[in-house]
Amino acid sequence: MALLQKKNKENKDTKKKKPVWREWLDAGVFAIVAATLIRTFVFEAYTIPTGSMEGSMLVNDYLFVSKLSYGPRIPMTPLAVPLVHNTMPFTGGVSYTQAVQWGYHRIPGFGHVERNDVVVFNYPAGDTVVVDRPADDYYSILRDEFGNDREALYNSHKIIARPVDKTENYIKRCVGLPGDKLEVRDGILYINDRPGQRFPHQKLWYSIKGQAPGIAAYMDENEIEAVQGLNGIYFLENVQAEELSKIAGAEVKPIIYPKGVITELGVFPHDTTNFKFNRDNFGPIVLPKEGVTVQLNAQNIALYRRIIRNYELNKLEEKDGKIFINDKEATSYTFKMDYYWMMGDNRDNSLDSRYWGFVPVDHVVGKAWFVWFSYHKEGMSHGIRWKRLFHSVHSLEQ
Repeated sequence: MALLQKKNKENKDTKKKKPVWREWLDAGVFAIVAATLIRTFVFEAYTIPTGSMEGSMLVNDYLFVSKLSYGPRIPMTPLAVPLVHNTMPFTGGVSYTQAVQWGYHRIPGFGHVERNDVVVFNYPAGDTVVVDRPADDYYSILRDEFGNDREALYNSHKIIARPVDKTENYIKRCVGLPGDKLEVRDGILYINDRPGQRFPHQKLWYSIKGQAPGIAAYMDENEIEAVQGLNGIYFLENVQAEELSKIAGAEVKPIIYPKGVITELGVFPHDTTNFKFNRDNFGPIVLPKEGVTVQLNAQNIALYRRIIRNYELNKLEEKDGKIFINDKEATSYTFKMDYYWMMGDNRDNSLDSRYWGFVPVDHVVGKAWFVWFSYHKEGMSHGIRWKRLFHSVHSLEQ
């Protein structure tokens, strides 16, 4: 027995200890794997980059986005650099390969997307990117600058395609669910013919007239400045517009684009012959729902082109006033997925579904959960926004 114990001790002593670099390497690999699993299946950090969700969410709010709320989405592009979305830091190269592509699958979560949730999703129009103009929408460039001449665009710019889960992440409020009837009437959102919920910090353009001294004092106190180049025009939160309206001598009116007047380019579905929509008078339309069938014709095909061709991957052709899907003439189409309508709270300063249309369920990333850090680097309130730290998105939007 003693001899056996001695031999075991000798065997242990003869085993080589791991060098320090190997221990650090093992620890690093474990940390990356753990962080990747958490980021993919539990929650992910996200930063508010623009003012489209003001004033509910502010620029430089740092959020955690819950993947469990709607169920974690299985990666569709699994071969990618860990902890990097679509572009390599420093070098700027692509951080993934499309050698392997998986279909859309989602693990069951705690619930489903609900109306008025603040949702992070993959930008639907970001499936194609102009490399030297990544901040601009490829489809807007193609349509507005090149008259839909793809060959001319491709000859003058480098173009890349991105898979669904590698398009840029956007954050907006889900105002419409599959099957909802949606309409914007004179700047007011209606869902199923009822006014949508208004949140105190949502913003609109307002004109303010009057010489009451209280107006200037209110603007200074709340750090509200006129829209650049537009005197008397302001972005105001709902609560601010209501408070200003109570000041004697102040005339506060929202700026509304009249119904039927095409005042801006790029409004979905990009067919001004059949759809006289603008940002303030839009619809009515019915949001596509899985299993629902719609009739197709030359007058409404603009609503469904991207769904049929880009999102549900069918061959779509239009010839002599007829529609062909997968080489067969079609007068109807049955949707394979659910679709949502996303809008920013800063309604008149938000590129949202009014400009690029429906958001497919396979583009949904997760639900905005809570703010863990926030700072402001302009104006009088420079520094950390202490009152926003560790507050849920739901509490901040009230």
